[in-house]
Amino acid sequence: MPSLTQLPFLNYTRPSTALLLGSGLFLLTQTGGLPPRPEPQRAASGITAPKQAKTTGADDLNKLYLPDDLEATLWAEGPMFYNPTNIDVDARGRVWVTEAVNYRDFNNKPDTRLNHPEGERVMILEDTNGDGRADKSTVFVQDKDIVSPLGIAVIGNKVIVSCAPNLVIFTDENGDDKPDKKEVFLTGFGGLDHDHSLHALVIGPDGKWYFNTGNAGPHVVTDKSGWTLRSGSLYTGGTPYNKINKGNMVSDDGRIWVGGLALRINPDGTGLKVMGHNFRNNYEIGLDSFGNMWQNDNDDQVVACRTSWLMEGANAGYFSLDGTRYWQADQRPGQPIPIAHWHQEDPGVMPAGDITGAGSPTGVVFYEGDELGPKYRGILLSAEAGRNVIFSYKPEPQGAGYRLPRVDFISTFPAVDENYKWNEVDNDPRKWFRPSDVAVGTDGSLYIADWYDPIVGGHQMHDKKGYGRIFRITPKGKNLKVPKIDLRTTKGQIAALQNPAVNVRALGFDALKAQGEKAIKPVKQLLTAENPYHRARAVYLLVNLGDKGIAEVKNLLRSNDPDIRVVALRALRQVDQDIMPALQQLANDASPAVRREVAIALRDVPFDQCKDLLLKLVGSYDGQDRWFLNALGQAADKKEEALFAALKPTLPADPLQWDQRTANLIWELHPASAVGLFKQRAAAPGLIADARKQSIVALGFIKDIAAAQAMVDLTRMDDKAIVDQANYWVNFRRGNDWATLLNWDEVLPPRLTPNEQKMLALRQKLLDEYTSEPDKTKVALDMARDPEGGKVLVGLAADKKLPDSVKKAVGEVIFQNPDQSVRTMAGDYFTRPGATATLSLNKVTALTGSATAGQTIFKNTCSTCHRHGQQGSDIGPELTKIHQKFDRNGLLDAIVNPSAGLAFGYEPWLITTKNGQTYYGFLLSDGQQAIVMKDAAGQKHTIPASKIASRKQYTTSLMPDAVSLGLNEQQLADLTAYLMKQ
Repeated sequence: MPSLTQLPFLNYTRPSTALLLGSGLFLLTQTGGLPPRPEPQRAASGITAPKQAKTTGADDLNKLYLPDDLEATLWAEGPMFYNPTNIDVDARGRVWVTEAVNYRDFNNKPDTRLNHPEGERVMILEDTNGDGRADKSTVFVQDKDIVSPLGIAVIGNKVIVSCAPNLVIFTDENGDDKPDKKEVFLTGFGGLDHDHSLHALVIGPDGKWYFNTGNAGPHVVTDKSGWTLRSGSLYTGGTPYNKINKGNMVSDDGRIWVGGLALRINPDGTGLKVMGHNFRNNYEIGLDSFGNMWQNDNDDQVVACRTSWLMEGANAGYFSLDGTRYWQADQRPGQPIPIAHWHQEDPGVMPAGDITGAGSPTGVVFYEGDELGPKYRGILLSAEAGRNVIFSYKPEPQGAGYRLPRVDFISTFPAVDENYKWNEVDNDPRKWFRPSDVAVGTDGSLYIADWYDPIVGGHQMHDKKGYGRIFRITPKGKNLKVPKIDLRTTKGQIAALQNPAVNVRALGFDALKAQGEKAIKPVKQLLTAENPYHRARAVYLLVNLGDKGIAEVKNLLRSNDPDIRVVALRALRQVDQDIMPALQQLANDASPAVRREVAIALRDVPFDQCKDLLLKLVGSYDGQDRWFLNALGQAADKKEEALFAALKPTLPADPLQWDQRTANLIWELHPASAVGLFKQRAAAPGLIADARKQSIVALGFIKDIAAAQAMVDLTRMDDKAIVDQANYWVNFRRGNDWATLLNWDEVLPPRLTPNEQKMLALRQKLLDEYTSEPDKTKVALDMARDPEGGKVLVGLAADKKLPDSVKKAVGEVIFQNPDQSVRTMAGDYFTRPGATATLSLNKVTALTGSATAGQTIFKNTCSTCHRHGQQGSDIGPELTKIHQKFDRNGLLDAIVNPSAGLAFGYEPWLITTKNGQTYYGFLLSDGQQAIVMKDAAGQKHTIPASKIASRKQYTTSLMPDAVSLGLNEQQLADLTAYLMKQ
C-alpha cells in the first residue's frame, strides 16, 4: 500500500478534497462521518462542555449539545435559503446569508444537484412576528458575477460580499431590500471558486474594515490611493482557475507578504495594510473591541489546525519566509508535524496558538454582550465544520500574548458518549452538522449557519438539495427581543455603539463621529461602563472627535488598566502624526502587552530615531516570552545589524558566556555580523545540545556567504551530532537561500550511482536513431524492470519520445517495477494489464474481514510507507489511530478511489532533467535557483532550476488504487478490519 498522502489519515478527510467552508478546507469526510474529538481543555472561566439540551425541534436531527443554561432553536432552514457559507446580522435583527449553490461546477455538475443558472444569491431572513423563528425569506440579489461567495458584511445600507477576485459593495439607497448600486471595491484576489480565497469583512472598533484571504493567490490588489499589494506562494490547485502563483513578490511597502493574509482598509478604499500573513486558509477574522485580532487556520496534515491571537504584522508560519517552499520542505529531522507545519522553531514566526488537531475551521466571532449571561462575555467562538462543533475560548493574558483554553461549546454530539462508536456507524446524520459561521444578533443571541452535508470538502457536495440550517442560541427560558436602533439621538447612537452585533456598532460609531467634539462628553461616560468592551469602544471613538478627543485618549496612556493603555496607544497610532512621545512614555511600562505595542509601532521607524527606545525594550525582555521576542523582531525589521551593533558592547565578549536570554535575542535578530559568534557556540562542546542547535539554526537563517561557509566548516567537525545538523542545513540551503553563495558543485560534487549512469546510457541508446526497433524494445524492457530505468522511461513517454511499439511492450512489464512511484506514474503513459478490473464496495462491506489476515496484508502491502503500532515505516501518515479518524466506508472509499480528489499541495509532479533523470513526487519548494521534490520513498531531491528540462503536474494520486495493488474484495475487507481494530 503506497504512501497514503492523499488520504491524510492525518485528517478527518481525504486531502483530496476541500469544501468551500474552511480550510483546505474540508478534507473529505465520507458519509460515514467523523472521528471523535480530542478531549478538550477545560477553561477556568466557568464555561462547561456541552451537555444534552434539545432544540425546540421535534426530532434528534435538530438536537444540539450545549451548556445547561442555554438553549437552541432551529431558527431557519431550507428551502428559505440554501448552502450557507457566511452570515451577518443587520440593525433590524435580520440575518443575511451568502449561498454557494453553484459551488465548483467543475466537480458538482448542474444536472446532478440544485442549480442556480442566474447566479448565486444573497438572502435576507427575518422573524417578523417575534416568535423566535424566521418566517420571511427575501432575495436581496442574485448575480452571475458572484461565484461561491464566502463572506458578507451588512453595514448600514451597504452589503459587502466577498467573492474572489472581488470585494463587492451593493448599496440599497432607498431601503427596499434591493441593490441600487454595485461597486467592485477591490479586485485582484486569487481563488476564484475556491475556499482558500477572499473571506468575510468585518468592521473594527476603530471604524476601519478588516478582512482576510486564504493562500490561493496570487493576490495583486491596488487600493484607491494607488498602493499595490503583491502576495503569493508556490501553492496552486483546488480549482482549474488556480494554476499560476509564485512567492517572493514585493509589495509597494518593500516587503514580501505570502500565503493567507489578514488585511485592513479604510472605508473609502484607501490605506490597504497587511495585518498578518503566511496563513494557510484563515477562514474569517474576529475582532474584539480592544482591537485584538483572532484567527483560526486549517492544516494540510490533519493534526495541526489552530486558533490564534494575531499580533499586528506577524508571520503565521505556514510557508517559508518568501513563499517558495511548503513547510514539508523546511521540516527538519525529528520535528513533529505541528512544530514544522507552523515553523515554530524558526526566528520571526509567531506562536501558533491552540493546536486543535484535525478539522476544518470556519467562521469566528468574539462575544462581548451580557445577554447570554456574565460568564459568556469575552468568549471567542470558532466554528469547526469538520468536527461538528463550535469551540469556545476565554483568552487569558500570558506575557505579551494570550493563552487559549478550549471548550467544546456547541455540538451535535455529547462531550463524552462511551456507548457511541462513531466509526461503527456508517450513516449518522448528526455528522452532517457543518457549522460554516457563527454571528451575534442585535439582541445578544447567537446564530449558527449550518452547511449541512455528509462531507466537508472534496470540492463536492453530497447533499444534492442544497439544504442548510440556522440555529439560534439564547439563555434558557429567556425571550430575547431585538432592540430598536434609533440613530436620530445621541442616546440612540450610544446604544447602537454598545450593541452586541459587531457590524451594527459601526452605525453608532459613524453617527457619533459626525458630531465631532459635541459627542465627547457622552462618549467619555462610557469610560466608566461596567462592560470593559464598551470602555474600549469609547477610546477608539474619542480619537476621532477632534483634538480634544485625542487629548482625552493621551491622558488614558496613564490609566491603571493595561488593556486601556494598549487600546489608547493603538487608537493614537491611527490618528496622531507624532506618536513618538507616547512610545517613549510607555517603553518602560510594567505590562509586556503595552511594551509589545510599542515594539510593533517601531517597525517602520528609522533606527536613528528609535535606538534608545529599542534598547529599552530589549532590556525588558525576560528571556521566556516568545510573543514579546517576536515583537522585538518586528521592531528590528530591516535594522537588525544596527541594533546588534548597539547591543554588542553590553554583551559578554565570549559568546560562550551568553545567557539564554541573550542567545534568544541574537537568534531572533540573526545578523550576518554574528556569524562567527554563532559558529563558535555551535562548535563548543561545553554548551548544552539545545544551545548549540539554536546557533546552528541561526546560521541557517543568515543569507550570507560567511554563514554558508561556516556551516560547511561545521560539517567537517568530529562531533557527529553537529555534523549531522550542519549537513542537513547545507543540503537544504543549497537549494534556496544559499544557492548562489558558493560553488556547490565543488563543495558537494554531485555523484551518480553506477546504476544511474547505466540507465542514462541506455536512454541515449533508445534515442539513437541508428538503434533498431527490436533493440530499442529489448533495451526498454530491461529498463522497465529497474527502478531508475522505469523513471527514465516515464520521462521519455511524457516527452513523447518512445515509439508506440516500444510503449506497448513496456506496458506489459513496467507495472511490475519494484518502485511504487514508477508503477503509479506509468499509468498515465502505458496501458496497464487488466486495467478493466474493478472492485465493488458493496461486496466489500458485505464481507466479514479478518483482522489477523489484514495484519499480514498490511505488512506485505502497506508497511513500506506506513506505520501501524510498531510495524512499518514513517514515510506516509501514521495509521495506528486511523480507526479514530475514519469509519469503515470512509476508509474503503479512500483506498479504492485515491484519485477521486487531491489535497491542496499534494498534486504529484514529474520533473525531467536535461540529462534524462526523472523525479516524481510532491513539489515542496519552487524557487528561482532550485526546486525540491519529495518522492514516494520519502526522500527529498534538490534539483537546480538550470538543469530542468521539463515539468508536469498530475491530477492523479501518488497512491495506486486497490486494483493496482493487487487487492481483491476479501483482502480489502481484511485490511479494513485490521485498521479499524480498536
